[in-house]
Amino acid sequence: MVLLLLLPCMIYGASLPEPRQAVLSATNAEITSLAEQLYSADVNKANSGDVTLNLQYKATGTETSSGTDFASQKLFGYVNEAKLFARPTFSRFISLLDNYIKTTGTAEVVTSGEIAEQNAFVDEIFKTTVFSRLSSFFVSKGYYTTAESFKTDFTEMWFGLYTRTKGPLDSSGFEHIFHGEIHSGKISGFHSWVQFYLLEKSGQINYLSYSADGPWTGYPDVYGFQFKWTTYIKTLGSMFLGTSPEFDIAMFTLCYVTRPDSQCSVTIGGHTLKIQTYTWANSTYGVGKRYVASTYPVV
Repeated sequence: MVLLLLLPCMIYGASLPEPRQAVLSATNAEITSLAEQLYSADVNKANSGDVTLNLQYKATGTETSSGTDFASQKLFGYVNEAKLFARPTFSRFISLLDNYIKTTGTAEVVTSGEIAEQNAFVDEIFKTTVFSRLSSFFVSKGYYTTAESFKTDFTEMWFGLYTRTKGPLDSSGFEHIFHGEIHSGKISGFHSWVQFYLLEKSGQINYLSYSADGPWTGYPDVYGFQFKWTTYIKTLGSMFLGTSPEFDIAMFTLCYVTRPDSQCSVTIGGHTLKIQTYTWANSTYGVGKRYVASTYPVV
């Protein structure tokens, strides 16, 4: 048990990062401005024609929780895998998705190969302009002293393990949000369009309906979906669509660091969006720092 409790720090072999300064160091206007910069810098996102959707039925009210299948077709009509998934940040991201046990209550066993995949993903996204701008912002506002200290903390907050069941180390922020979990008999987390597409393609996801479609006419866009993962239901799964992995996790990290446990208001492409953040309060790392519990676009 002692070895498991030390796992997040042992995995990455780095000294613990310094505490962040007050969360209100960044103003709302500065957060909004940076969000637009990240939106403009997302060169790996899908372009028009790279992704097509079959939205079909728009559910309202009690329909969203009924689990009724209103869709005769799959959600994704087409994804340009050859173009998008060959990009390094996408390929590194996808390599992580088979590393997790989806049902909470079972300890996650992190192999040396999985550690290498995590580190490769983090290294890759930190090469992008999206993360260069996010890192510079955090350093300029005093949340971190250097880009490297941010990178160390980023790895801990997203990949550090904790328990959602008061037992084994069975979860992390990354697993919950980008892979999805089955917790208390229902789908929990699951806010990644890439994961949705891959599971739907393999026959594990049954798309039921949609209940929200953002004002964006291109990508990224924001949707709310109803779906089943095998026999488990998600009554409202919100997610960016057509975005790169680095954009998703950068936006979530921006709001998580600056506006934890609250709704963070941003704009992308001139349209307002709120991102909800939750910290994990039951265990900490470093000097009282909290892991990511959940974060997602509000629809």
